[in-house]
Formats: sequence, structure tokens, C-alpha cells
Amino acid sequence: MDLHYSPYDFGIQDDPYPVYARLREEAPVYRNDADDIWVLSRHADIAEALRDTARYSSRNGLRIEPAFWGPQAERFFSFVAMDPPKHTRMRGLVSRAFTQRRVQALEPRLREIARGYLKPALDGERFDLMADFAARFPTDVISELVGVPEADRDRVRDLGMAIMYRDEEDTGPVTDLPPQALQAIGELVGYYTQLTIDRAGRRQDDLLSGLLDAADGDDKLSPEEIVGVLILLVGAGIETTMLLLGNAWHAAWKHPEQRAAALGGRIDDWIEETLRYDPPSQSLARTTTEDVELHGVRIPADSRVLLLVGSGNRDPRVFTGPDRFDLDRDTGASLSFGGGRHHCLGANLGRLEARVAFQELAAVVADYEIDDDAAQRVHSTNDRGFASLPTRITARR
Repeated sequence: MDLHYSPYDFGIQDDPYPVYARLREEAPVYRNDADDIWVLSRHADIAEALRDTARYSSRNGLRIEPAFWGPQAERFFSFVAMDPPKHTRMRGLVSRAFTQRRVQALEPRLREIARGYLKPALDGERFDLMADFAARFPTDVISELVGVPEADRDRVRDLGMAIMYRDEEDTGPVTDLPPQALQAIGELVGYYTQLTIDRAGRRQDDLLSGLLDAADGDDKLSPEEIVGVLILLVGAGIETTMLLLGNAWHAAWKHPEQRAAALGGRIDDWIEETLRYDPPSQSLARTTTEDVELHGVRIPADSRVLLLVGSGNRDPRVFTGPDRFDLDRDTGASLSFGGGRHHCLGANLGRLEARVAFQELAAVVADYEIDDDAAQRVHSTNDRGFASLPTRITARR
């Protein structure tokens, strides 16, 4: 069978790992003419591209759909879609507001939010991890961090979901975003713009107020730049954590011995191995600034290059038995939070959210069974996870 990879292929999205294995061995530098992308699949090549921001630029964004790709990428990805010196300035200012102290101070509130969703969900023997918990918990966490009023939080989540995913029933060219996604982008920009205006006149103890006050001498973030950061948090702070929770739940269920260890208290190992084994963010896009020679192949300047993080995390050159889910594994080489100057600024928050979620789940769930036939996956060019995970639980006594 001819080797084929496209990030738009729903069949590949459902299980990309066999295709990744072929790419690594048969075409570590793969060209898809139809999608106009070059694809890197080996760990060493991806890690080097993440470090080499001079040759692999972020200026056109992280996702290759036409709505996201290009100069407008900053609107959706803020400083993540910038190169120095713009990136240096923006990340520095955002870091002044998005501090470790602010993140850690959220933990007691995170536990309240998690318990508030889990208590009714776990009253019976069945619940849907995604619909009843994973899709709601990270939204409220980010909204709590930012300062989104409680009454608006469902709306923010729904708009974010409309942007990130498309269903098989969507019509139009497969590389385009559906009309409802484009409408949701506009609505979310409008919502955060108004929230920023409101907070400018009435500060609170939240990230939005911190962004308004962040300064380096006379240099401050503009309202438009702040809205860009808030839009980024929809994907980086809500979507990825939601998908991580589902992927971890599913991976542990498929591996009973590891599940027993995970529920028995090895929460951090459960999270880190999931980030390696089945990361929510499967790929990152870059633009070459000059010709790049790799494995005897020349990638021309100004090319779109897709870095398959999900493939790099399964590279047997780095991880022994990479297709095995193993809580005893050293995951230090995982690429899931990126690398170099674009290493994920919210990694500590994502880990904290997942840790709190699974500690609270493990406190009341002794074991569980997923109805895999009824589980539903999301469809996304660069993210992987579930929209639904119907689960039967065995409660702790």
C-alpha cells in the first residue's frame, strides 16, 4: 500500500500511529503536494526544528487551515505565532501576569470546581467523562484564571469547541473551516474585547487584570494584544487539558495493570506517560526561512512544515517499546509541551489541572469500564482526543 499522510484524513485522525511508524521509517521527510506540506516524523528532527527558530519560523501560526495560517495567525495564537523580537517582548509581558504564584494559588478553587462536577456525575454507576466533566472542568479553570463571569462560561466553552473541531457532516472544502467556526471566532473576539474594556475600568484579582497591568518600563500590552492572549487560552488552556483528561482515561482503561497503578496513586506518572503515549496536540506547523537539507531531501524556503509531535513521542530511537503504555517509563524526552523559546508557558497549569482532576476521580473511583463502541472522537487537523467517553464505574467503599 502506498504511504499516505494528510492531517485532514478522518481515518488517520482516528488512529495515526501506524501511519506515523511508516513515515519514520520510509519517509522521515514526507511531501504531501495536495495539502502543500512537508512532514517531519522523527523525534530528533522535530526536537531540532523546535529549537531552531531561525530556520523554522512561527510567523504563520501553528495550524495549516487557511483561516488560521498566515499573517492573521497572531489573532488566534498571539505570541506563539511570532518570532523574535516580537515574540520576546510579548512572552515577557505575558509572563509577568501569568506567574507560577498565580497558578498555584488556584489549586483550592480547582478542587472545588472538580468536586462540583464529579459529585453529581458519580452519584450513579454511569457517566460520560467528557460531557459530564472533562469538557467543563478546564473551561471553568481558565475562566476562573482569566476572570470570566460564571454566567458566561458555558458560552466561552461552546464557542471554543465550534472553532476547534469539525464533524463529518460539515460541507465545503475539507481544508476550510465551517461557517459556524468562523462565526464563533468573531463572537469570541467580540466577547473578550468587551470583557477587556470592562476590566480596564474595574480591576480584579485575575489574569486579565494582570495582563492590563503588565509593563516593562513604559511598554504595556495593547487591548488587541490582550484579546489575542485570551483567544490563545481557549485552545492552549481549555482544549488541550480536556483532551488530555480523556486520553489518559482511555489509555489507562486499555491497560488494566497500569490503570490499577494509576488509580492507586501514581497520578503524575499517569499524566506524563499519557502526554507521551497519546498527546492531545499531535502536530505543530512551522515555516522555513531558508532551504533546509534533511535526510537527503531539500525543503525549500517558505515551505509549510508539519512537526508530528505524536510521532516523535513514539520514536523507538528514543523510547523503548514506544507503543506500550508504561507508567514506569522515563518520559523526560517527551515533546508534548514543545521546546525552545516556544516551550508551553502554561505547562505547569495544565499539569496542575490534570493532577487535581485525577486525584479527585481516584478518591472515589476504584475501577471503571469504558463503552468503547459508544465513544466518539473529535476531528481536528492537529489535536487528538474524545468528545464522548461513556463510563461505568466501581465506586470506592
